[in-house]
Amino acid sequence: QKMGHLIEGLLNFSKISSSSPKLEPVDMSAVARETLADFEGAIKEKGAKVTVAELPTIQAIPVQMIQLITNLVDNAIKYGGNGTPVIELTAEREGSLWYFAVRDNGVGIDPKDAGRIFDLFQRGRTEGAPGNGIGLTLCRRFVENHGGRLWVESEPGKGSTFRFTLPVK
Repeated sequence: QKMGHLIEGLLNFSKISSSSPKLEPVDMSAVARETLADFEGAIKEKGAKVTVAELPTIQAIPVQMIQLITNLVDNAIKYGGNGTPVIELTAEREGSLWYFAVRDNGVGIDPKDAGRIFDLFQRGRTEGAPGNGIGLTLCRRFVENHGGRLWVESEPGKGSTFRFTLPVK
């Protein structure tokens, strides 16, 4: 099963480079609602508290935005730590960019790992951490495909905030 997930992740990664679909309006609030509906079971099981601010409609490749939010929310749930996971999705406009944030109160990431976790097959050093090291690489590629940037701000034991920019069009 793990090998199947790895192969699926690699296929998704290779598809990004080989296609250039057309941009269309994507309601990021709707993307967030759909993503949270997909994780409803995990959210209830962990007792997670999730809030979503009003998010903009952007010009983007819909499937990439869905996968981006799905991966970031999935990580926030998976790495929620032992307490009640608190997850917050926000966006604000500054000039010609939207600044999005997916914030959690989970286990956090060592600052030494903050850059490398976006590299293929690299993960944080969380003991027994699930995943194959492809999800955040895909996220970075999706954001860069749209002319944006993705980074993380984190402190071990205090959670992480994954931030990304996308152009206003």
